[in-house]
Amino acid sequence: MIKGLMMTPPVVGRISIGRVVERNGKRLPEKDDEFTITTQVQSRNGWMLHPMDGILRRELEDRQLMVNGVEVKELPHLPEEFSAPAQAPATLRSKLAKRATDAKKTQTVESSNSEDALASVHEHAPSNTTSARTKLRSIPVRVLFNDPALNLRANYTLFDRATARPICVGDGQTCKRMTAKGIESMPCEGPDLCALAIDGGCKPFGRFHVRIDHPECQADALSTFVLRTTGINSMRTLLTRMQYLQAVSGGLLAYLPLEIRLRAKSTTMSRRTPIYYVDLGVRDGMALDVAIGQAIDAAAHDCKTGHDQGALEQAARTGYALGLFEELSAEAAEIVQEFYPSSNEHVTADVQPRMRQREVSHG
Repeated sequence: MIKGLMMTPPVVGRISIGRVVERNGKRLPEKDDEFTITTQVQSRNGWMLHPMDGILRRELEDRQLMVNGVEVKELPHLPEEFSAPAQAPATLRSKLAKRATDAKKTQTVESSNSEDALASVHEHAPSNTTSARTKLRSIPVRVLFNDPALNLRANYTLFDRATARPICVGDGQTCKRMTAKGIESMPCEGPDLCALAIDGGCKPFGRFHVRIDHPECQADALSTFVLRTTGINSMRTLLTRMQYLQAVSGGLLAYLPLEIRLRAKSTTMSRRTPIYYVDLGVRDGMALDVAIGQAIDAAAHDCKTGHDQGALEQAARTGYALGLFEELSAEAAEIVQEFYPSSNEHVTADVQPRMRQREVSHG
């Protein structure tokens, strides 16, 4: 194997809760309140959507339609001619004819008013209007490994913004730092105490690898979608959930039917505005004991078919230990642009105080 080249889970797409927008000739990060599933290909308009993004949104719309149904309006009252005692045919015909004439006149007036209103709307409407789409705030997933630390890789990471190269990667106890002598191991004091961590340059950075569990996305059982985040809320929640689910399922985390969800909370530091972060749990509407039962059955089936989960996890540990940093240089440039902007370039959907940038960055 190539020395220094880290072997990471194969990635076929991205899951994000933010995007990069162009403002005044600069590409700047902006947060969002929903998931977006993209490919690894970019166009001039940004990352190209993965087919699963549209599939999951359409299914969500169908479920909402089934729950809400079609609005049934109350039936209008019948005219008095049909509810009153029988009248003389001539009298009835004259009344019906008068009603038809009045209705035609009213319809003509209303049609004219509607056309005027419609013309006014078109006159003042923007030229590039777009239809609202369903918010994607949950995705059915499974993880590759029973060990939570293999699914979510989180470290304090410091980049050189000019070259997009990692300078220092640590875990709060020890770090590997790029120096004039090469890579050296040093104590890690964390971003609050380290002299190198100025202007928010060093922050927690996590990569969460999952498989989207859907019949349309089962071509490769070992490929993953990666969710990158610098949000401490997301990393802490995901790691805690995985540890709990691993323990309660008897170590069968990789076999549980799970879903990631976007949640919101507010704090004093956020000035009561929502902070979005990623959570993990069993599928919506499924009890925990049912999910564990399915995991036991799936593990037994894999054992019969020769699937060696332990060997897979050992291969992952060996691959992670080969290098310093997970992304290649080209990927690192995109990461610096999206997650490590300079403090005066950070853009958010709503105005947020600078003091909480580390907390809210992409959840």
